[in-house]
Amino acid sequence: MKNMISALMLSTALMIGAGTSAFAQDKTIKIGNLTDMSGLYADVGGPGSTLAAQMAVEDSGLTKKGWKIDVIAADHQNKPDVGTTTTRQWLDVEKVDVVVDVLNSGVALAVKNVVTEKNAIMINSGAASSDLTNSQCSPNVVHWVYDTYMLANSTGTALVKAGGDSWFFLTADYAFGAALERDTTTAVTKAGGKILGSVKHPLNSSDFSSFLLQAQASKAKIVGLANAGGDTTNSIKQAAEFGIVKGGQRLAGLLMFISDVNSLGLNVAQGLNFTETFYWDLNDGTRAFSKRFSERSKNKAPPTMVQAGVYSGLMHYFKTLEAMGGNSHDGAKIVAKMKETPTDDPLFGKGSIQPNGRKIHPAYLFEVKKPSESKGPWDYYKLVGTTPAEQAFRPLSESVCPLVKK
Repeated sequence: MKNMISALMLSTALMIGAGTSAFAQDKTIKIGNLTDMSGLYADVGGPGSTLAAQMAVEDSGLTKKGWKIDVIAADHQNKPDVGTTTTRQWLDVEKVDVVVDVLNSGVALAVKNVVTEKNAIMINSGAASSDLTNSQCSPNVVHWVYDTYMLANSTGTALVKAGGDSWFFLTADYAFGAALERDTTTAVTKAGGKILGSVKHPLNSSDFSSFLLQAQASKAKIVGLANAGGDTTNSIKQAAEFGIVKGGQRLAGLLMFISDVNSLGLNVAQGLNFTETFYWDLNDGTRAFSKRFSERSKNKAPPTMVQAGVYSGLMHYFKTLEAMGGNSHDGAKIVAKMKETPTDDPLFGKGSIQPNGRKIHPAYLFEVKKPSESKGPWDYYKLVGTTPAEQAFRPLSESVCPLVKK
């Protein structure tokens, strides 16, 4: 009897061992770029994020080592229901392992629930809501690049210290705008400023006249634009027509991208201050990558920080899977390993991933150059200040994420 039990235990152990070995040797990966392909954020992420993902696959060197890696993409149309339906299809049928980009906070917060339920992975570089790593954190999510807390902390605090101590917000009426206004309000009041009012506008607006008139009437020193993409560029262009800056008020682009500055042109955008965590001309590493990217980009533009984040996040993911010896397809387990491993790449430098899933790195306050200061195409920014990684994002001591041990 003892011999039979021993033989059975040995057989079971061998089967488990064989299964584990086969699992560890699985070298297939499928990446889904869920983004805005045709709307107001298409230049921020869109096809450029798909290109960034493809470049990460190539630069990882894994395919030369026998790995099979596929990249697919879909347009969520800035609709949470479209995003979740696409994600379920990807995870259930297409066997996607990791969802990237996920521009639009409303979409990302909804997709996060699906990814968590299915134990997949979301490496978000597009959505800004800081709730993704705070009140709605998940063991399956890593938030790369930026968030509303960081943007508010950097831009809001700097402008108050520079004398902009009264604010009025133009806010996109969905999860992202609400989070950005909330976090900026906290930063401004903490720095000694006051909020005189705010007005919400629909996503993808074309006419900002009534909203701008309210901002003008408030007499606030700073008009904070808690929106992004086409909404930001449209509001800035129309603010110029209303003479808001000439009248003594300043515009604060709380989330802006180099594609926005290019759309505005330096004549309109000059003097704007905002925060980014990536700029193509920041150092040798960013310049080398951006040159390769722009050569392959359809519009020959350098990468936005969202697109740079897709590349950077996937490079860390690939390094983690290689170190683990294969793809277990266990999202939470892989993300846990990603958090244990220090991050380091040419685009964002050295950093780390906190227990709440927040990737931290330095944040840079830029000012848009005057036309006379620009030396060539896409030479748009001058660096005003740098916030160290450990100061840029929400301190863990203030986190309400249950993944953070107090």
